[in-house]
Amino acid sequence: MRDGWRLAVGMLTVVRVAPPRGVDRGVARAAMLLASLAVLPLGLAVATVGGLGQAAGLPPLVIGLLCVGTLVLGSRAFHVDGLSDTVDGLTVSYDRERSLAVMRTGTSGPAGGAAVLLVLGLQAAAFASIVTATEGAVLAGVLVCASRCALLLTCAAGVPGARTDGLGGDYAGSVPRSATVLGWGLVTVLTAGLVAWTGGDWWRAPIAVVVAVAVVLVLLRRAVLRFGGVTGDVYGAAIELCLAALLVTLA
Repeated sequence: MRDGWRLAVGMLTVVRVAPPRGVDRGVARAAMLLASLAVLPLGLAVATVGGLGQAAGLPPLVIGLLCVGTLVLGSRAFHVDGLSDTVDGLTVSYDRERSLAVMRTGTSGPAGGAAVLLVLGLQAAAFASIVTATEGAVLAGVLVCASRCALLLTCAAGVPGARTDGLGGDYAGSVPRSATVLGWGLVTVLTAGLVAWTGGDWWRAPIAVVVAVAVVLVLLRRAVLRFGGVTGDVYGAAIELCLAALLVTLA
């Protein structure tokens, strides 16, 4: 469990931790299960930035952009890079090997750049709408953590990896489906309680979860059909899309 925690924190945040003693399928599974807890520092940072921005009277969109910037810095733009590479891979060719080769290069094409602009723009605008009070800032921070449950879907049993190396190896298919359902169930309950606490309609939380899960599942279906499975880039894209879906639905 300790190695799984170190792997999750080191992979998903800029927080410096000791490297795991080794990475096998069990450690990879633990890291994915702990992902939402591992990014608590990012959630706290977003809540703090949102709360301070609101208290200082900054324009809502400025607060939203600062929240997005905090996440990009706090994750080393790791997931944003995955979103860009995934969209480039999906649009560059119908040939599997060429798509995977383009994703490996790490360079951003026009499709990937446009996708990053759109998704981060949606996140910023939605943050701006949600962070209108201290309670909204807390909700925004929790949604950041909840979005990492996208990894429970991308790594669920039955989802193949596109390659045997990289994150498509030990990680793909490592999470039991029961854990995926339980994780998203907990997110639904927690989010519903927080939405009610902020004065909103609690029933919007289950809708947001359904939308977010649907968005990730559509991405997974496209990845499996086009790439033959998932890659580390797809994991990053799933996180960014999941967060955007949660935020926009609740905004």
